[in-house]
Amino acid sequence: MDSPLSTPFGSFEGAWPAVRRPELVARPVADALEKWAAAAPVESVLVVDTDPDKADTAAFCEAYDVAADVSANCVVVAAKRGQQTTLAACVVLATTQLDVNRTVRKHLGARKASFAAMDMAVAETGMEYGGITPIGLPGDWPLLVDEAVTATPHVLIGSGLRRGKLIVPGSALGELPGAETIAGLGK
Repeated sequence: MDSPLSTPFGSFEGAWPAVRRPELVARPVADALEKWAAAAPVESVLVVDTDPDKADTAAFCEAYDVAADVSANCVVVAAKRGQQTTLAACVVLATTQLDVNRTVRKHLGARKASFAAMDMAVAETGMEYGGITPIGLPGDWPLLVDEAVTATPHVLIGSGLRRGKLIVPGSALGELPGAETIAGLGK
């Protein structure tokens, strides 16, 4: 196993290129890292092994000395128009709230948009609740990324598991499959 690397923020026992530690990420995430096509090299996506009981954003930030303005949340949204439901993922900084009712709903052309039920989000992503990440989502999903996320040099996101987190260049999230960068997605 490679020696642990340093991280751009936080206090972790170690960090490794996520592509070299597939046991620390969900299977869809590992598969996506194998097909990585962003400008930043795949080795720039780091994984940190952490306590799953501290996976929720506020607890994690406190336990690992991570500022909320470099922590991003990936939220699964169910957008409905008539009988059709579209699942999408939205990524915003932890210092903001996702504007589901206006920005997301309008962008997806839906009559109604809401947070997807936990069991649906987990089943559809193949990831654990509290660890859902934009890397490795189903290929046909829209991925809406707040412009503030892509402008952040490095952001902390889920690893697909509650056990760990990824540290990734913010700009790379705007280059993921299906990604669209949107100003004002988080308020």
